[in-house]
Amino acid sequence: MTDRKEKKVKADEGRQAQPPEVPENEMAQTSLVMTDELNELKAQLEKAQCQAAEYKDGWQRSRAEFDNYRKRMERDNALVYQNAVGNIVKRYLPVMDDLQRALQARPVDLAWASGIELIYRKLQSILDSEGIQRIEAEGQPFDPNFHEAIGQEHSDELPSGYVVSVVQNGYILGDKVIRPAMVRVSE
Repeated sequence: MTDRKEKKVKADEGRQAQPPEVPENEMAQTSLVMTDELNELKAQLEKAQCQAAEYKDGWQRSRAEFDNYRKRMERDNALVYQNAVGNIVKRYLPVMDDLQRALQARPVDLAWASGIELIYRKLQSILDSEGIQRIEAEGQPFDPNFHEAIGQEHSDELPSGYVVSVVQNGYILGDKVIRPAMVRVSE
């Protein structure tokens, strides 16, 4: 019994090994169907690639817009901080002026005068740490962006239009003038 089954299986394998004969007409039709399917698949692939490129472009634009938004917000926050610091410091500048005048007229032998100088230096170091700089005006050409002229003086040393003396110091924070320097300009 086993021999018969083995012969039958071998006979079946022999038949399957030979490809069935297909008429030429059917082969041409099969070839056309496969070509149509291939063209359809190519069209779907092209459509999917176009859609992927469109999604990628949209994603890149969204990312660029977000980066621009983030940079704009950082710039705006820095400007708000700078304005806040400028407004606060502007209120303390008259105190700095008074301390500076007190130091110019201080008596030499009194101990409390050294305390005023110490307070002045501490206040100046706070201004320096916040990025506030004094406008150097004396001997410079008059610039209405940084200087406020309160009078004119004759000067043999400086040509006309230069700052002869500073009446009140001016200060800047970054590019922003907190207070212009009050100056006398040469005639």
